[in-house]
Amino acid sequence: MYIYPAIDLYEGKAVRLFKGDYSKMTIYSNDPVSVAWDFASQGASHIHIVDLEGAKNGTAANISVIKKIIESSNLFAEAGGGIRSIETVKKYIDIGVQRVILGTSAVIDEEFLISAVKMFGKKIAVGADIKDGFVAIRGWTEKSSYKWFDFCKKMSDVGIDTIICTDISKDGAMTGINKELYRKLSENFNINIIASGGVSSIDDIKSLAELNLHGAIIGKAYYTGAVSLKDAIEVAE
Repeated sequence: MYIYPAIDLYEGKAVRLFKGDYSKMTIYSNDPVSVAWDFASQGASHIHIVDLEGAKNGTAANISVIKKIIESSNLFAEAGGGIRSIETVKKYIDIGVQRVILGTSAVIDEEFLISAVKMFGKKIAVGADIKDGFVAIRGWTEKSSYKWFDFCKKMSDVGIDTIICTDISKDGAMTGINKELYRKLSENFNINIIASGGVSSIDDIKSLAELNLHGAIIGKAYYTGAVSLKDAIEVAE
């Protein structure tokens, strides 16, 4: 299992939200590039990047920062946040993003989703952000009509290779993972599942690794020092 340390970007800074609430934002670094360097120095091979401004309003506000992060860290980068056109997908791939994550657009624009998969194949991933059993959209500020299982099945059927699944109620709360959710995903879908939200201990990493998931995202636990990134990578491997 791969560990994906996360950088969430807002106005060029590395931040974290509490349960997706933009009014509960903590700034952890004014220099996201140095954060990515630290990931690499601790043995990370992958990185998960989210443009929070993009997720909220559909712009690629932090794309220049993402470019600098990729160029300086040389990590396998997946990135998302407000990507709602083929033109924007191309921009992300052109700056070195190796996996582009579609969120809101995958839910509300099936034509765009299918076109992106046809054009870019495994470079397209989908974020399934779950709130009260339903998939949330627009930076987690709205709930769609899709139940999470039905949505993941649809994504698998259209050829999505990787799903990043976040339990919003766990995100940034440091209360542990929703193990049952990830067990159901791993048992029912033959695709790469990346767990996100709630990782707060090495035991959480062990639990996810036992489910044979593709990856796990570490956010707040890294920034607060609750989990050693180096130790998490060793356990995951």
